Amino acid sequence: MGIKNYLIEGSSGTGKTSVATELERRGFHVVHGDRVLAYVGDPETGEALEGPPQGVDRVVWHYAHWIWPVEKVRAITADTTHPATFFCGGSRNFYKFLDVFDKVFVLDIDVETLNRRLDGRPDEPGFAPDERAVVLQYHRSSKHFPAGIGIDTTGTVPSVVDDILAQLS
Repeated sequence: MGIKNYLIEGSSGTGKTSVATELERRGFHVVHGDRVLAYVGDPETGEALEGPPQGVDRVVWHYAHWIWPVEKVRAITADTTHPATFFCGGSRNFYKFLDVFDKVFVLDIDVETLNRRLDGRPDEPGFAPDERAVVLQYHRSSKHFPAGIGIDTTGTVPSVVDDILAQLS
């Protein structure tokens, strides 16, 4: 097991990437899960999948099959060269590797602010109406995210990161 490993989860638009960037700016080791780990696959087996079966809603299926490679997550968390590693992103197979994290933080925000953020990201998930519907469905339901310490992300990114860091000790 690495020295300390933390997972930062939340729905699209809650600030995972912004938090990751601020943590990096402060000198922490960060793994951008949505950029370097995530792929479309079977949450149970980890097998990569080409796409949804015919007749299945593409967006709903894609969100349900956005996963991280379990063995790669375990390998990164076993690395002891960093005093702390923050994994930031979303994964629908989080239950396969939650045991390697010292703490889990779940970013949250009110729906009005979430919609405003998603409106400002035309090239990101949640901008298109069909994606927005799924993001809002995930946002309203805790079953899509691991249990963890809730972090309100309506404040500035530095204050959100301060809140997370204050809860590490």
